[in-house]
Amino acid sequence: MEVLLNALKKIIPKRLLESLRPIYHYKLAMLAAIAYRFPSRKIFVVGVTGTKGKSSTVEILNAILEAAGKKTAVAGTIRFKIGKESRPNLYKMTVPGRFFVQRFLRQAVNAKCDYAILEMTSEATKQFRHRFISFDALLYLNLAPEHIESHGSYEKYLNAKLSLTRALETSPKRRKILVVNGDDKEHRKFLAAAPSAEHHSFSMKEAEPYTLNDQGVRFTWNGESFGSKLQGVFNIMNILAAATFAKTQGINGKTIQSALERLSEIPGRVQKISAGQNFEVIVDYAHTPDSLEKLYQAFPSQNKICILGNTGGGRDTWKRPAMAKIAESYCNHIILTNEDPYDEDPRAIVDAMAKVIKAKPLEIIMDRREAIRRAVELARTLRQAQGNDDLAVIITGKGTDPYIMGPNNTKVSWSDAEVAREELHNIGFGEEK
Repeated sequence: MEVLLNALKKIIPKRLLESLRPIYHYKLAMLAAIAYRFPSRKIFVVGVTGTKGKSSTVEILNAILEAAGKKTAVAGTIRFKIGKESRPNLYKMTVPGRFFVQRFLRQAVNAKCDYAILEMTSEATKQFRHRFISFDALLYLNLAPEHIESHGSYEKYLNAKLSLTRALETSPKRRKILVVNGDDKEHRKFLAAAPSAEHHSFSMKEAEPYTLNDQGVRFTWNGESFGSKLQGVFNIMNILAAATFAKTQGINGKTIQSALERLSEIPGRVQKISAGQNFEVIVDYAHTPDSLEKLYQAFPSQNKICILGNTGGGRDTWKRPAMAKIAESYCNHIILTNEDPYDEDPRAIVDAMAKVIKAKPLEIIMDRREAIRRAVELARTLRQAQGNDDLAVIITGKGTDPYIMGPNNTKVSWSDAEVAREELHNIGFGEEK
């Protein structure tokens, strides 16, 4: 079908092709569901959506359900998992395709999983990849400007997210559950889109009093104390989203705390890289201004050497100066580098960021490996010269992304975490512990 669409692009006028695209995507989604015999009708399906925090919330929820003795399937940006079998997502897409999702759900049913947790994006809804999935529950986390060039406007981006709530509303499942972030300005629109669902909300006020430090977070919820090695206010919100849903499933606080104790790290999400070095190295996916700022705020006491580019050449160009100014506000030393330029000149992306940085030391190193090497070498030098314990190298933008994307969809295999480990080893530190 994809081959046919590419052929049609060459002979059908663009306007006509755009009008036919929704029909094509709808029919493909229907064929996929038919081919795999509508598997979502046979399993409890939880969708997780929002601009930020989806992958972390998926992993937190999975940990809680597993701690409760449930067998789970997970499909998201980080990995695909059915029961105990897990493999990394190497597709550079959160939701790879309609046939993929329906096949995944059928495999989860065949494996007798109790829950399937699906990370759902707005880009996926544009291609109807959520159609013909019978949702039992949806967790809505937040909404911030993102993918605006792709969707055409913020309102269209919002509508793409709301289509997931409408899918929940029309689901044939008897009990439907909608969990929303009550602190988010758009949450009422999501509640209104699914009037027949059970409505549950969470808020940072419910977590007070809470504390944040370099070792993680502690907070109070429903009169019980919880602790996690996951860092930052944003992870408290992710935990609250997962815990609020877990409560609807009869899972108690003791089980939730047990899950949080087991989940010490999420790949590519505030992931600490340890090779015996005497400073911190953090890898994180942060690729929006808000997520970048909240990440930096999670390390208030550290002097920060920050490596960043700007995810996705050719789109969301407004983010470039905004993220550069945030780095200038929080970082002690900034290294701008290549990320995912696609068909855009990578140096032009970096230059758009560099021109607004005036007050902090700045380096431009286009080779991402060289940028990481320079950052860890600089951290080692500063640590030796100053004896400063509060020093962190923070590498953002890629997380677990497996490729650096170039012109004409060319790609180079990549892992920020692996490269950071290798470069730490190259400058004299040991293997990861």
